[in-house]
Amino acid sequence: AWARWVRPWTLAAWMFLTAGIALGSWWAYYELGWGGWWFWDPVENASFMPWLAGTALLHSAIVAEKRDTLKVWTILLAIVAFSLSLIGTFLVRSGVLSSVHAFAVDPARGVFILMILLFFIGGSLALYATRAAGIRRGGSFAPVSREGALVLNNLLLSVAMAAVFIGTLFPLAYEAVTGGGKITVGPPYFNFTFGILMIPLLLVLPVGALLPWKRGGLHDVLRRLWWAAVLAVAAVVIAAFVTDPKAVRAALGIGLGAWIIAGTLVALAERAMFGRVPFATALRRLASQPGQTWGMVLAHVGLGVMVVGIIIVSAFKAERITAMTPGKTVTIAGLQVKMLGEKRVTGPNYLAEQAAFAVSAQDRPLGTVFSEKRVFIARRDMPTTEVGLMHFFSGDLYVAIGDKAKDGRVVRLYFNPMIWLLWLGAALMFSGGLATLADRRFRLRLRQRIKAAQPA
Repeated sequence: AWARWVRPWTLAAWMFLTAGIALGSWWAYYELGWGGWWFWDPVENASFMPWLAGTALLHSAIVAEKRDTLKVWTILLAIVAFSLSLIGTFLVRSGVLSSVHAFAVDPARGVFILMILLFFIGGSLALYATRAAGIRRGGSFAPVSREGALVLNNLLLSVAMAAVFIGTLFPLAYEAVTGGGKITVGPPYFNFTFGILMIPLLLVLPVGALLPWKRGGLHDVLRRLWWAAVLAVAAVVIAAFVTDPKAVRAALGIGLGAWIIAGTLVALAERAMFGRVPFATALRRLASQPGQTWGMVLAHVGLGVMVVGIIIVSAFKAERITAMTPGKTVTIAGLQVKMLGEKRVTGPNYLAEQAAFAVSAQDRPLGTVFSEKRVFIARRDMPTTEVGLMHFFSGDLYVAIGDKAKDGRVVRLYFNPMIWLLWLGAALMFSGGLATLADRRFRLRLRQRIKAAQPA
């Protein structure tokens, strides 16, 4: 019963964390002028670690509710997810790690947050250590079952969370041990370790959704997923043909995203019994699926969409950094960007140097974008960049001006293909959480708990 009660609260927290991470990524993309959307910044990692733990907790709680097992592990995951949220607050507010996302550098505040952190984490772990042994163990299950797939899900997410945790806090530990020595853990470490762990997780995801509880047959599930595999292979071939046949890893990554999307839709079709009952009956069954099912579909499809977007942006992003003067034209991703001129702009609380750029494709004008270098009156020592963006279905043209050089103004030009898939994927995942929370069964359980709590 407690696992059933915990799930909506966990889901609500996960939804807001998902939205916060997506909005933070969107802010970094639009405001920092670096042309990227994720930098493995310590504060980004501080929000990403509890998200990974929360995702594992959501899936573990399903097993605890449906099969009355993994209860001890689910409780530990809840403690870890909450503890990582507190650690994230400490990292953001204390100033122990430098980041463009950090709000303040105040050692006194950091000590206060650290005391709160030690109290809650230490107290919850102490309770867990003393009472976990008294929790009744649930039933057993075969490795090839839905429980087994969710255990693998938890294992990979937990190891990924640990890898991010080590990479984020290792510079602090190194500095403390060496008495001031500096070391950084960069994106190559995170990209490699996280990518290696996510590949098997994403491959198993559609399979786990079709496996029955307690014991299942892998052959039957793979047979039902055959057309999802066909679509995934087709996506690989099309991606290699449309882009670059040498970009094999990128094509395979796009195929992996297509596998998740197609496999999730297969699971939905299986629930509606398409192909086994008359089409009209299957449609009625599809329309009557509970909110929890639609939530799962939206969240998993959103994940697949995001995987496709990440692969496309990472593999096919175009970048040019050059000095430009009025009248000079630079070509990037088939677009011609011509610098029209510069002027000084005075805002309500800032001074800016603004550059205008005309954008065209095959001599067809597409519009004008403006980029600024701003200095705010209150903080003249911190110039900021206002990027110029032009959106297309195929991606974003991203223009950011830098400092003046001898041969003109330094301009950074990027073309981020299909980057809107990232925001669409995050929106679908958030919508999946909303659909699950709106499930009628959650509302009935809430009313039943309220009625049970009322005096007779």
